[in-house]
Amino acid sequence: MSKMLQTAVLIAAALGIARWSAGQEALPPTVRSAPVKQDYPDLAAQTEQTLRLHVLDVWFPRCVDRQHGGFHANFTRDWKLVSNTDDGKFSVFQARMTWVASEVATRRPEMRDRFVPIARHGVAYLRDVLWDKEHGGFFWGLSDDGRTSAKYTDGKHLYGNAFCLYALSAAHGATGDPDTLELARRAFRWMDDHAHDAINGGYHEWLTRAGQIVRSDEVGASAPRQVPVAGFPIGQKSMNTHIHLLEAFTQLYQVWKDPVLGARLEELIAIVRDRICVEQGALHLYFTEDWRPTSDRDSYGHDVEAAFLLLEAEHALGERADSARTRQVAKRLVDHALAVGWDRVHGGFYREGKMLGQADELAKDWWVQLEGLNVLLIMHELHGRQNGAYFDALLRQWRFIQQHMIDHEHGGVYETVADDGTVIKPLKAQIWKAAYHDGRALLNVSDRLRAIAE
Repeated sequence: MSKMLQTAVLIAAALGIARWSAGQEALPPTVRSAPVKQDYPDLAAQTEQTLRLHVLDVWFPRCVDRQHGGFHANFTRDWKLVSNTDDGKFSVFQARMTWVASEVATRRPEMRDRFVPIARHGVAYLRDVLWDKEHGGFFWGLSDDGRTSAKYTDGKHLYGNAFCLYALSAAHGATGDPDTLELARRAFRWMDDHAHDAINGGYHEWLTRAGQIVRSDEVGASAPRQVPVAGFPIGQKSMNTHIHLLEAFTQLYQVWKDPVLGARLEELIAIVRDRICVEQGALHLYFTEDWRPTSDRDSYGHDVEAAFLLLEAEHALGERADSARTRQVAKRLVDHALAVGWDRVHGGFYREGKMLGQADELAKDWWVQLEGLNVLLIMHELHGRQNGAYFDALLRQWRFIQQHMIDHEHGGVYETVADDGTVIKPLKAQIWKAAYHDGRALLNVSDRLRAIAE
């Protein structure tokens, strides 16, 4: 850790900002001591209805591109297709939509006939168009007609490849198609062969079309070169890519118990838990290749999302010697986000703040609110059934989503609102806003609530 960040930690501790590290609760005040049993099925019904009305019914089948394959990405607030963009087909968006369709087909048997064809449609695009048949790996993005473009270049990023792997693993689970699993295996091996850092652990992130690592001469400079579209600094490692590699490897491990994959999954858990996360419960955003932090910002949505992904990965591997530490770190991530990134007036999680300081970007993005909903229920189940504090935060989070994030006129979820719920970005879809965060969170919350109620 740099001297600047060490100083920030000391100041934070002196001010009492890091009080959660001493074991004190840093949660919003509770409305009641604990939920009653009927709360669970009631909330399950609400979240399931929202999933179907404001995610599945508005996105599908209108997003399916019958002409070029894959999925349309851009829609207005009232769900009119925006076609005059150069966004083409972005790997992350295409994979996320394929993943959602696959998970719905698997977890909602009554909708299987509706969503299996959509999952297969998504796989066909990933396999036949986005996968580079000459060099392997998935392109970062392509034009609508399947060509490389100036917007995305012909490069390949591990973030996009991770999501394609994630989608293929889920699609195999939904369809049982052995060819889909084989492509997932090839994708994992391509990433591992070309990008795994055997010296420092983790993965290099930006590769050429042929799979060569791109290193920037500007690492550490005030304005390093950025990956097209995404903004990831070239030559650095990122929290965001590594938590989604963790996510993708977890999904693949559920259908393919490969020993190398298992070893990489254990490595990623340790990296996220012990290198990316600081002891107080926050995540650095960017790092040098040898894992020295290069940023002093904290994204609360990624904190709570990483807590869930760590616990999910541990569950996939089974109980291990350091599983208890992973659970402790996951709790610290959530408690920290509640302590400094939670709006005690209106409810909801803010966007970002100074590392171990208070929130200073107070806008509320849709994905942060939905990921927060998911992890608050997990924390309630693991740690809060007696005092009700996490469940109270969950209810307040849900109320904020229902009142301010959901568009009850046209359907769907707004992209961004202000701290008081005023809509800032009303568009329903763009290449970074798929049905993934809201779809996954609502699937998980609805399922978990029903399980608790039994």
